[in-house]
Amino acid sequence: MPKLVTPLTDVQVKTAKPKDKPYKLFDGGGLYLEVMPTGSKLWRMKFKQANGKEGRLSFGNYPDVSLSAARAKRTEARELKAKDIDPAQARRLEKLQRAAAASNTFEAVARQWHANKSEAWKENTAKEALNRLEKDVFPLIGKRPVAEIDAPLMLDVLRRVEQRGAQEIAARLGQLCSQIFRYAIASGLAKYNPVPDLRGALKPRLKGHHAAITTDELPDFLKALEKNEARMYAPTRILMRLMMLVFVRTSELIETPWSEIDLENEQWVIPWQRMKMGKKKVNPRKVDHHVNMPRQGWELLRELHTMTGRSKYLFPNQRDHEKPVSNGAILAALKRMGYGGKHTGHGFRALAMGVIKERLGYRHDVVNRQLAHMSGDAYGEAYDRAEFLEERRTMMQQYADYLDTAASGKVIAGKFGRAA
Repeated sequence: MPKLVTPLTDVQVKTAKPKDKPYKLFDGGGLYLEVMPTGSKLWRMKFKQANGKEGRLSFGNYPDVSLSAARAKRTEARELKAKDIDPAQARRLEKLQRAAAASNTFEAVARQWHANKSEAWKENTAKEALNRLEKDVFPLIGKRPVAEIDAPLMLDVLRRVEQRGAQEIAARLGQLCSQIFRYAIASGLAKYNPVPDLRGALKPRLKGHHAAITTDELPDFLKALEKNEARMYAPTRILMRLMMLVFVRTSELIETPWSEIDLENEQWVIPWQRMKMGKKKVNPRKVDHHVNMPRQGWELLRELHTMTGRSKYLFPNQRDHEKPVSNGAILAALKRMGYGGKHTGHGFRALAMGVIKERLGYRHDVVNRQLAHMSGDAYGEAYDRAEFLEERRTMMQQYADYLDTAASGKVIAGKFGRAA
């Protein structure tokens, strides 16, 4: 018959003094306090293993683990024994699982996912995705096990982004995080994706095209541009004017090197590698883009060459001339003009499309080719080099002439192109 043991009291545990050798104070049910010569007090429990040998568990130090907490741990161990589960092995498995969870943090899994996805992404896309995570997500939940992140925690992360007015970024971050959780689930590192449960909890995402003024608003816009040009950095003034005249994609203009510009022969051809469709990982469109600069554009470029001609780029970054200026230069100029949120760098493309089709009468296909959109035509590449090229040159000069007169209000619209 087991020996009856009088349970310990809090006072006994607290006042137990060290001796020359370790000694034990028993509480019953295998639980005891081992008092060391150094004065430390350790909770331990002995139990009989399935093979008949004695096993031992350690529950931690007193006072970090109180008497009542040690007793609760003893109860858990005895319940496992009643189920024929070795509590020592169960604890070792739990430690391994905790270690695995700690190594599979959200940041670690996100970086694995990012490395896997980067092969199919453009370099700028991959860089932007990682930058967003590093700025807004990793500092808050990066060190947490991915399997432990729930919907309220994820909601807090995205709401912090929303609160600074970055609603669009919050929506995109939600999409990125959802993909990361799906990757974690597929990899056996998580069982739950909390992002879909946030539907309705975040502000609705604003949908639509890039902000752009209409053809009717063009005269007022040109007047505002002329009024503000004196306060602009000289290259920024030319950048804004060229965006109006040639309406290439923002990145295609600000990242243009002088090596692409032939001032003597007045030719500007953007290599296909720099074009949006040329950067596709799968089936890139290997067609160089003829910009067809009007007379006014070449005058601006000659003026710009006197300022930045010794730099690599037409529009070098003021701090580092080995890098191009950022898209922020265009947005900042538009904001100073009073068009923040009303018009964007990309909006110049929509504006030009409207003017050329509605006011100059050119058919959609010709304008679309100047915008470097895919035609969907098997002979589209040939058109870029042949039939449309001359027509586009004429169209671009007429468009530039239209802009020259639009601010005065003396514009005479006419069917200059071939009507649709």
